[in-house]
Parts: sequence; structure tokens; C-alpha cells
Amino acid sequence: MNRTRAELLAGAARAFAAEGLRRTTMQSVAAAAGVAKATLYNYFRTKDEVARALLAAELQRLTGLTAALPPAEGLAALADELGTHPVLRRLAGTEPDRLLGLLAPDAEAWAELTGRLAAVLGTDDDGAQLAGRWLLGVVLQPGLTTQRRRQAALLAQLLGSAG
Repeated sequence: MNRTRAELLAGAARAFAAEGLRRTTMQSVAAAAGVAKATLYNYFRTKDEVARALLAAELQRLTGLTAALPPAEGLAALADELGTHPVLRRLAGTEPDRLLGLLAPDAEAWAELTGRLAAVLGTDDDGAQLAGRWLLGVVLQPGLTTQRRRQAALLAQLLGSAG
């Protein structure tokens, strides 16, 4: 990803975390990224396009974060990231309907997500489906870090014994 695009997405994450999706404007994204609004429009036409690009970048980042970890550590890292992500926490508190919309991917997006999970966790499709559903639950009800880590270890154990 080129540097300007990465800076725009980092600015978008800051703006979305501060203002939520509804209240964030293209101007506030540009301001958070430290660029002119015209620069933002050179890369993205709409706020929804920015949000989709941010989601794709975050998925790529999370996949990279967990790729080299054992399953229990990978699941714990994913759960910690999802449970404390500033944009997700903001949406859970102020725009739960938008959050639920983001958490209801179509069949193609779900297949991509679970395919990534299967690859990084070294599990089959059923294991990836189970892990994906657990991680969606973490987004909605993150719980305590210690709980997430215990549950990640248990889930990894279950996935390992099922294979």
C-alpha cells in the first residue's frame, strides 16, 4: 500500500474512532490524516469507500499479525485486537446498528474471512467457521482480556483435538 493511502486510512481510523461512522465526514477524515480534502478524493470517492478500504486493510493487518503464531496465541491476539479496537468499541457504544451491519458479511465475504482463519490457524472449514463465530462474539461482547485468552486457548485446544 502506498504511503499516502496508508496515512489516509490511519486518519480514517482516528476519525471513525473519535466521531463514529455517521458523524465522520470526508473533511474530518482528511483533517485527521493531515491532508487536503482533494487529496482524499484522489483516492476515495465516498466515506463508505474509505470504510471498506479500512476494513480490508485491517483484515490484512490482522492476518499478518497472526500468521506466524501458534493457534492459541493467534486466536488470543485476534480476540485482543477485536476486543479493544477503537473503531469497533466506538461503534458498539454509539452505533450498534452500524456495527451489526458490518458484522453480517455476505456469503462471499464470510468465505474469504473463514478461509483466512483456516490458513492462519491451520484448521479445516468447520474449525474456521467456529473460530469466526467466536471472534464475532468478541466484537459484540469483548469481556476481560483474561477471559478472552482462556477462551482462545480452549478453542485452540478443541480445534487441535478435532483435527
